Amino acid sequence: MLDVTAWSNRAGNTIALLAGAAMPLAFAPFHYYPIALLSVSLLFLTWQGIDGKQAAIRGFLFGLGLFGVGVSWVYVAIHEFGQASMLLASLLTILFVAFFALYLASLGWGIKKITAERNFTAIDYVLLLPLAWLFFEWFKGWFLTGFPWLELGVSQIEGPLSGYTPVVGALGVSLIAAVSAGLLASFWQSKEIKSLLVIAIIWAGGAVLNTVEWTYESDPPISVSVIQGNVPQNIKWDSEQVLKTLFLYQTKTEEQWKSDLIVWPENAATVFYHQAKTAFFDPLGAAARKNNTDILLGLPLYDDDGIRYYNGMMSLGTEVGFYHKRHLVPFGDYVPFEWLRGLITFFDLPMSSFYPGKDDQVLLSAAGQKIGISVCYEDAFSSEVLDTVPEASILVNATNNAWYGDSFAPHQHLQISQNRALETGRPVIRATTNGISALIDYRGKLQATTAQFELAVLNGKVGPRQGMTFYVQWNHWPLLILALFMLLVWAYYRKNDLNKQAG
Repeated sequence: MLDVTAWSNRAGNTIALLAGAAMPLAFAPFHYYPIALLSVSLLFLTWQGIDGKQAAIRGFLFGLGLFGVGVSWVYVAIHEFGQASMLLASLLTILFVAFFALYLASLGWGIKKITAERNFTAIDYVLLLPLAWLFFEWFKGWFLTGFPWLELGVSQIEGPLSGYTPVVGALGVSLIAAVSAGLLASFWQSKEIKSLLVIAIIWAGGAVLNTVEWTYESDPPISVSVIQGNVPQNIKWDSEQVLKTLFLYQTKTEEQWKSDLIVWPENAATVFYHQAKTAFFDPLGAAARKNNTDILLGLPLYDDDGIRYYNGMMSLGTEVGFYHKRHLVPFGDYVPFEWLRGLITFFDLPMSSFYPGKDDQVLLSAAGQKIGISVCYEDAFSSEVLDTVPEASILVNATNNAWYGDSFAPHQHLQISQNRALETGRPVIRATTNGISALIDYRGKLQATTAQFELAVLNGKVGPRQGMTFYVQWNHWPLLILALFMLLVWAYYRKNDLNKQAG
């Protein structure tokens, strides 16, 4: 038996910190997905045999490790592209990481209060603690517009548990993975082999589900070209660069007229549509129609009132249509507190006063297909991508990863897009400013990718899909029912334990 209650405060604290720091290795670009379960299992074990205050400290340390390593790219955005000093960028990054670490501190404290600071039983490990982890991820993805990054379920895209993704979504896989972690923690503490047998059954179930065809190919594959312009972020919005950027994308597009669909990334055109409609977009659209090609491109769009403007995408060719980004990135697309502007350059970035688009927008049409559009950060929110299916037969994510340089962020974001493909049973076309652009099939597998920091054109075939995965059909309702059932079962056993103690 592993006597975790014998861990000193120093040993337990160190284990919590290192377990959190190791967890990002489960995500892209490393893909060591079993590490996520080991890390969460160790966190659960470090909460054994201590009071609420110490559990809060260990939760906080785990969070410092997890977010300090996993979202270290925040520093790159603030320092290299936000032009903040190393000291200020470090301070802001530390505050950002510490804020999210507080979530896990609160979780540890809350768990100990719910259990009256008693030692965990097997039921606590398998039911209560995984439910607590699910609550943590849900809350993190909702509070203050949400930050659904480093979800446990996302890390499992290459493992057997990904078979559950089309059933309960990546968030549901987080719960299943957390249950596996709880079973592992229970085994480490009690050495009861049945815990490992249940893990094996859960993972085998995922492997079987991975063979299920949830959707079907509705039309012959279309040929696609993704233009990755690789325009440096620090000059992208300079007025002297606008014509050069337009000429670059136009030239690369004209070389791909053989394709059915050509996709540009987020804000590839750094000029408002109305400013260049007659001189640039109308002739480009006419050329696309002449060549029987459609273009999807990112650009800023002014509202009819001449006041609001949006981070948008438009279809150009057979039909002209517009999409306004709905879920904006704080401090990237807009500044939550306008009084912050002027304090540092990072709070006054170019084009950082976008307005959010409406939720009930009509899907864009291109290459004879309905396209589910997400811009950058939006595809991190599973429920928002679900809004586009089953009507959409293809998903497109247009993004600008240039803010994050040579960090984990572009790789992690690509992995998120893979999960959206698997959840919906739809292929994803991912167009980025400087990599990683990709074609992802309906099973979440990478068909083709570009290198980072290069001017590139990604060509390939994409098969439109129709039909619904279980997750598309039922959304998060099965997950909510499962979570409620688990909570009731835990409460039943907890009540029995209390009755036995009272007797």
